[in-house]
Amino acid sequence: MAVHNIVVIGASYAGLGTAHYLLRHTIPSLEKASNSDSTTYKLTLISATTHFYHKVGAPRFLASPDLIPLSKAFLPIADGFKSYSPSKFELIIGEAHSLNDTTKTIAIKETYDSSSPPKSVSYNTLILATGASSESPLWSIPGSHERTISALKSTQTALPNAKTVLIAGGGPAGVETAGEIASLFPKIDITLLSGADRLLTRLRPAISAAAESRLQAMGVKVVHGTRAERATSDVSGATEVVLDDGSVRVVDLYIEATGIRPNTAFLPKSWLTDKNYVITRDNTSLRGPVDGVYAIGDVAGYSLGGALDIIDAVRPLCSTILNDLSKGEVGKAMPFKQTVTETQLVPIGPSGGVGSAFGWRVPSFVVWLVKSRDYMIGMVPGVVVGDKFMKA
Repeated sequence: MAVHNIVVIGASYAGLGTAHYLLRHTIPSLEKASNSDSTTYKLTLISATTHFYHKVGAPRFLASPDLIPLSKAFLPIADGFKSYSPSKFELIIGEAHSLNDTTKTIAIKETYDSSSPPKSVSYNTLILATGASSESPLWSIPGSHERTISALKSTQTALPNAKTVLIAGGGPAGVETAGEIASLFPKIDITLLSGADRLLTRLRPAISAAAESRLQAMGVKVVHGTRAERATSDVSGATEVVLDDGSVRVVDLYIEATGIRPNTAFLPKSWLTDKNYVITRDNTSLRGPVDGVYAIGDVAGYSLGGALDIIDAVRPLCSTILNDLSKGEVGKAMPFKQTVTETQLVPIGPSGGVGSAFGWRVPSFVVWLVKSRDYMIGMVPGVVVGDKFMKA
């Protein structure tokens, strides 16, 4: 009996949700089809790390060890897949090093055994859910999750003794971090660098202005049109930051919260956009650059970023895969309907924040209710076990 190998690369929000949906619904549907006597299906999940990281809560995690224990922010990925048969599921811990689109093989470098040669994994169907990374390990896991935990703990330790903090990045991560630190350490001199002419450029100017006013009321200085070019630490623990205007700032703590880059270095250049995101041929099916390849989440060309571009895409993506593999005989493809209206909630401290949902500006209380009170830490176990995708 032939085995059809479905490989999912990436085990954050997008990869976990997709893997669970395929295992629970798509693969059983395919094996019930008329060709089930000749083909069986197996899913392999490739993750660079052993643990899922709820990076949404990073601004609060880094501010203090007392608010949310890190043990709730990092959960073992393997625990979420215990219910599946080894004949149907395999978890490989390693980073995709290269991909051969002719032989349909991926070279995987093991995360915890760098001396071993890369492992070759074959695929018939490939789902790219590798996400995007930041320069700082605070916001994403660079291989081993221990490095991110170490970075969070280092920041937690430094803050109580810091007199000056410089945060680079005027997006949600930078704004939320400034708010968290200012609420806990009101005596620290905090400066937030925004490379644009306003904060939170995905939101309307009035909401950006409201965010800046809230930060200023908390004592945060906001500097627009200025970016950090490089930072170096000295033996005393202070950090010298060189700005793009040529000036230099020396601070007790520097936090980089700037943009992200897609994790696509291992992919053929022909599969990528000019900004190195995976090409999606259309934004309703989420089919990738070639047949049998799909993309979801922050790595995909369709994505605007944010949770809705993942949660709302899992079912449509899996319905497309089912339709393609069954040649249209099983199920009906569900088009992905992307939310393009203004939607972003930004906590500024633990009591509220600013934001918009589906084009409607929301009051601070709603930001607190949805996100600010606990950064949705209660949803983390459900992400690992795929609880949003129990039903097809």
